[in-house]
Amino acid sequence: MRDKADRNIAVQIKGSSVKSMALERVWRVITGTALVSITAASVNAAEVSLGGVTDEGLESALRGGSLLIEQTTLEENKPSNTEILGAAQADYKRLLAVMYDNGYFGGSIRILVDGREAASIPQVSPPASISNIEIKVEEGPKFAFGRARIAPLAPDTEIPEEFAEGETASLSVLKSTVSEGIDGWRNQGHAKAALVGQELVADHPARRISADLTLDPGPRLRFGPLVIESESAVRPERIREIAGLPEGQIYSPEEIRLSTDRLRRTGAFNAVALSEADQIGPDNTLPVSAQIIDAPQRRLGFGAELSTLEGLTVSAFWLHRNLLGGAERLRFDAEITGIGGGSGGTDYMLGARFERPATFNEDTDFYALASLEQLDEVSFFSRQLDLEAGIERIASPERTYTLGLGLRRALTRDAFGENQYTLLTLPLTAQFDYRDDPLNAKDGFFIRAEALPFVALSGSDDGIRTFVDARGYKTFGEARPVTFALRGQMGSVYGPDLSRAPADYLFYSGGGGTVRGQDYQILGVPVGTDTTGGRSFVGVSAEVRVGVTDSIGIVGFADAGYIGEEEFYDGSGEWHSGAGLGLRYNTAIGPIRVDVAVPTSGPEADEDFQVYIGIGQSF
Repeated sequence: MRDKADRNIAVQIKGSSVKSMALERVWRVITGTALVSITAASVNAAEVSLGGVTDEGLESALRGGSLLIEQTTLEENKPSNTEILGAAQADYKRLLAVMYDNGYFGGSIRILVDGREAASIPQVSPPASISNIEIKVEEGPKFAFGRARIAPLAPDTEIPEEFAEGETASLSVLKSTVSEGIDGWRNQGHAKAALVGQELVADHPARRISADLTLDPGPRLRFGPLVIESESAVRPERIREIAGLPEGQIYSPEEIRLSTDRLRRTGAFNAVALSEADQIGPDNTLPVSAQIIDAPQRRLGFGAELSTLEGLTVSAFWLHRNLLGGAERLRFDAEITGIGGGSGGTDYMLGARFERPATFNEDTDFYALASLEQLDEVSFFSRQLDLEAGIERIASPERTYTLGLGLRRALTRDAFGENQYTLLTLPLTAQFDYRDDPLNAKDGFFIRAEALPFVALSGSDDGIRTFVDARGYKTFGEARPVTFALRGQMGSVYGPDLSRAPADYLFYSGGGGTVRGQDYQILGVPVGTDTTGGRSFVGVSAEVRVGVTDSIGIVGFADAGYIGEEEFYDGSGEWHSGAGLGLRYNTAIGPIRVDVAVPTSGPEADEDFQVYIGIGQSF
């Protein structure tokens, strides 16, 4: 069986004068022996001309496909004469392929460098100077498809619409048609489907190419065993459990992709490659081999941040990627925030999290965590211990769900005084991430919904805390793209009165995550001369992101936030807002973000401004 990427196409010629020069030229072009010629310009003043082309679409495609034109139009790093000559010689095949893709099988191309054929100039002795580059093209007739047939096709296979009588005869269309035909059979379980027959006849007088392609689906196969061909510290049986390859079921390329993704997302492996066996196994089974390279089992990291508002933050973590030999992860985190800051006191956090992939099935992971945290905020103080265990269901790369059972013990102090409470919690989350790029989204949407029912064992009342974060993106234009980004947030604490609600479950507004331009957590519910959090929250943000260059963009934004004493928004609370401008500089790890914002409304709005710096878009 031949691999589907190796699909050579032979062509027969039919015409009235076999010995005619025109027909001979068509034959040379179709068999890849056509003559191509280009003339080049000097390094410092390269001027490339393209002549002889009457088809504007073909001319544009030739310019776009020419390596020579690309190199000689560079603003920086001007190519040397050797590089120009190399580009000219490489363009023979490149431009020929462009003509094939546009249906021109009977033309010719010449490449001249200062009047000399580029192909005749030795690479080892390029001209001392190059002053003129010229591209001359003789198009010849444009061919269209005559008969266009591919069979047999699997049910519901969609082949390119361009593969039809009267459409431009393009080799790329032929290749795409064969690829779609084979993929159609592979998606039905015929893993060894292949192109076994091809009859392409070029009728020069009629300017038609008739294509008759024959596929062999081969037998319908079932998955055989997953064969692990490399050494790994992860036990073989666990590798198979995590991959979840459905042995005995009908073959599907999608299952190969899913199994690969499951192994990669454990973080235990640096590289994962699953490949189908060349030979069919007993009873029409297809073994699959796994090549795996382990990631380092242990990792230690630390970091530090300095903010004019929050002061110094230092953090560290220790990670084990394969704790028990089954790709289990154990991570310890420690963080101290607010050292010398002006947004409250110093915050501490110490946590541990254990994760076991493929615990109940290949797409359901188990987790357990413990954390001890102190929050010394402007409006409240909290010290809490959390214990939690649960499952995470990865329904697809875009959809994730979690369900847990937790216990929280906390000491809080706010405008209502000091309180101690103990809660039994049932955290639930659902996340839908259909963004094209999480760090710099241009299209798509993101929704995360959280529900935290809690039963008060002491110090509070039963209730539920909910929070929804929804974001949408749409981009227009290509040269200077403009992206519109919208974000809506809504939160609620239902059940306990404001004075009995857990202080660290309440909502505040202000700062980089809610309303830029306003001080951090500046908006809450007044209680005498103090402020506490609210039981309802609404946040709205809008941005217009304009790409100035490939690396630089500017942003205009406006944010608004609402905090209310009531359980659900009824308008009786307070709104505030902010607006500003931002600069973005794109890097390999995401855009570097600098935003400058001022408050525009609110109970304590003034003319102070805030500066926010980070990596990735604000939302």
